[in-house]
Amino acid sequence: MTTSLKLKTLLAALALASSGLAAAQNQLLNVSYDVAREFYKDYNAAFAAHYKKTTGQDVKIDQSHAGSSAQARAVNDGLAADVVTMNTTTDVQFLADNGVVAKDWSKKFPNDASPTTSTMLFLVRNGNPKGIKDWDDLIKPGVQVIVVNPKTGGNGRYAYLAAWGAVREKGGTDAQAAEFVGKLYKNVPVLAKGGRDATATFLQRNQGDVLITFESEVVSIDREFGAGKVDAIYPSVSVVAENPVAVVERTVAKKGTAQLAKAYLDYLYSDEAQEIAAKHAIRPRSEKVLKKYEATFKPLKQFTVAKYFGSLTEAQKVHFNDGGQFDKLYSAK
Repeated sequence: MTTSLKLKTLLAALALASSGLAAAQNQLLNVSYDVAREFYKDYNAAFAAHYKKTTGQDVKIDQSHAGSSAQARAVNDGLAADVVTMNTTTDVQFLADNGVVAKDWSKKFPNDASPTTSTMLFLVRNGNPKGIKDWDDLIKPGVQVIVVNPKTGGNGRYAYLAAWGAVREKGGTDAQAAEFVGKLYKNVPVLAKGGRDATATFLQRNQGDVLITFESEVVSIDREFGAGKVDAIYPSVSVVAENPVAVVERTVAKKGTAQLAKAYLDYLYSDEAQEIAAKHAIRPRSEKVLKKYEATFKPLKQFTVAKYFGSLTEAQKVHFNDGGQFDKLYSAK
């Protein structure tokens, strides 16, 4: 091979490598929880348009959805996410403890790196044939409750904590809360893997009388299955569920996508993104947007996880780790 040909071959290889790197730098993988897929489908389109307008560059966003905890484990085991957008802080903290995201991830973005929140409510079949109105109705004989396994998804953990906290909000003790939650799980015929699996169990497999899930599932179900399939029941009290986000430092350092990943998460706090969240019944942090969509977000007494559990990390240790309170209650059903 002549020197000239060698040089041309080298330059072609460098150009190919450079184009591949450029492509990688303009492509993100967002690993997220089950019931956020429709929101992020719309958000990704809005962000791509915003990024093109402000930088002149195209960007491609890939998505991965499953139970929040399962997703966190997949990222920890090597799934090359650039960002994670979860529904419990414990799943992000798990990644931080393993050096996958920054130790101070919750300080990297406003509102403890949670641009949106949600809450847990009940979905019942059209007309509410079992007359379900509040938490006490879920432990009645003959009522079957569909809920996510709290060991595999944040949806399930928040459902559990909401049920426990509802007893405490009415003046009950932890012992009374444990007794109530134990009775509730005796009415659970099968534990779903994630939020979307729970919805499929309820609507496609036609199991159960009531589904405990995030408020945002009402909109998703109406769009996917048609309006009028379910009625949303707001209990007397429920829990504040934060939706934390973080840059996956391990991945962006290798791909050179740190700046793009940060821009992607920053934009979640924009008015446009907050409006998209509201349209998907995900509660925006923006008071202005929240007020605009007050018809979507019905007034509901809410308590924080910290009020009765210290933090999600503490709740994880006491209730959801192997051998914890959930395992004891569920094994006794």
